[in-house]
Amino acid sequence: MTNKELEQLFRRNYSEMIHLARVLLGNDGEAEDVVQDIFLRVADSDIPPHNDSYFLIAVRNACMNRIRQMQLHDRVKDLMPIDDVADLQPIDRQLERLDNIAAFVDEQLEEPYRSIFHLRFDEDLTIAEIARRLGLNPNTTYKYLAQSIQKIRNHFKR
Repeated sequence: MTNKELEQLFRRNYSEMIHLARVLLGNDGEAEDVVQDIFLRVADSDIPPHNDSYFLIAVRNACMNRIRQMQLHDRVKDLMPIDDVADLQPIDRQLERLDNIAAFVDEQLEEPYRSIFHLRFDEDLTIAEIARRLGLNPNTTYKYLAQSIQKIRNHFKR
């Protein structure tokens, strides 16, 4: 696809695409990211879209994926609330606590709990990325991560 063809597709479809993404996501920045990603995929593809409805369908699907990703992120974040007491500790105590958690993960957690925990918190991958990498269902991956966090909490409450 030439740059001119891509520019024509952009001019013809952008306003509807961005409007739909803004309605679905409720966030201008997220909406712009989704639309930009779609155009980047089209530009990188050897096969041009068959018709303009492709763009609205792509926006809807990308927004639904983004919403699911945000929901999973929020669910994981809720599992690990910020511990105000830990935040007030000196940095060396915080580092010691993190070292203790890392040692527990490496020595006590079994697979796939250990790998999922490391991929999420060491490599900062999303649940969906971890699931793809390990060949698991995203819900199963989330469940394993939640169980890992619960095991860590239970161990360190003692």
